[in-house]
Amino acid sequence: MFRSLKVRNYRMFAAGGAVSNVGTWLQRTAQDWLVLDLTKGPHGAGGSAAALGLATALQFLPMLLFGLFGGVLADRYPKRPILIAAQSMMAVLALTIGVLTMTGTAQVWHVFVMAFLLGMISCVEVPTRQAFVVEMVGRQDLPNAIALNSSIFNLARVVGPALAGILISVLGGTGPIFLINALTFGAVISSLIFMRKSELNLSEPVPRAKGQLREGLRYVLGRQELLMPILLIAFVSMFSQSFSMSIALMAREEFGAGASSFGLASSMFAVGALGGALLAARRARLSRKVLFAGAIGFGLFQVLTGLAPFYPVYLLLLIPTGIALITINTAANASVQIATSPEMRGRVMGIYMLVFTGGAPVGAPLIGWLSELGGPRTGVLLSGVLVLVGTGLAVLMTRLIGNRMARPALAMA
Repeated sequence: MFRSLKVRNYRMFAAGGAVSNVGTWLQRTAQDWLVLDLTKGPHGAGGSAAALGLATALQFLPMLLFGLFGGVLADRYPKRPILIAAQSMMAVLALTIGVLTMTGTAQVWHVFVMAFLLGMISCVEVPTRQAFVVEMVGRQDLPNAIALNSSIFNLARVVGPALAGILISVLGGTGPIFLINALTFGAVISSLIFMRKSELNLSEPVPRAKGQLREGLRYVLGRQELLMPILLIAFVSMFSQSFSMSIALMAREEFGAGASSFGLASSMFAVGALGGALLAARRARLSRKVLFAGAIGFGLFQVLTGLAPFYPVYLLLLIPTGIALITINTAANASVQIATSPEMRGRVMGIYMLVFTGGAPVGAPLIGWLSELGGPRTGVLLSGVLVLVGTGLAVLMTRLIGNRMARPALAMA
């Protein structure tokens, strides 16, 4: 399960990432709280949900607009220096908003700007970090390393928000939380600086040339072993974000649960996600069967959660739902990276991360609208059905595109 940790460079990176991921979830929670605090009414009541939604949208918008170009940069330049620079800039942003908040000068537009700049940095940092994993551990241990990364992320997802709530109460506000996150970046930056370069499986940077983005798209379209998992993750991710949103709706409106019970539901889903990542880490390889099992399982368990008659049953069903979601995410990520040549990995991961994040702005509003019309159960049920339909469409589209791409090659031959 932990075989990638035998590699010194990855062991350092994972340790630094564990600290930094907790800091990231601390900041995500503090950012939401700060936006609501800054948009309170004249008598200290409420907070703007619209402003909160805008801050979240601004953080993800750059990936939709520029994520593919970030993948090109990941192929064009050495990855470790890019990651050091990106992590340093993120630390400066956290430090800046922390100081503004501590001094009482923070305004909501400051948060909007910070969220957008974080998104811009992520356009380069995320595909670069994804492509850098194989340079640390090699192709053989890549699935295990990706699964462990997911485990670390989901463990932080369980710990971070709860810890943030305690710290905001104890420290008297969100300002110190941003400063703490700025410090946690030191862990991952240090791990990158002190890696042994001689032990990295470095890929040669691709020289600057015209048409590199189009080349990456053609590369994916011409290879079914890449196109299949990318299309599959596009359909799944479109409705996975809406499922996270539906947890709140189901807990509050269908089962009449309070804030603490809603938190329990979120934790059960996160525990399932962590369990799924650890199970994936035990597998030596993640086959296409695992890929489809995760997608079909996620769709089916969504349907079952929508039919759950009682809240305890609903809570129990959230665990296998989380396991299935992380299984498909991990298997898709690993299969795409293994099937990609080193000189194309940054661009391919840029495409992967674009579809991974790009579906949420489509799926979440759709399921939200359906939930408003027919109730939360209807939204969850239809989300599960659409994941199952999307799995079939991914197979069909892969075959159609593969046949279309093969015809010009046969004509030229």
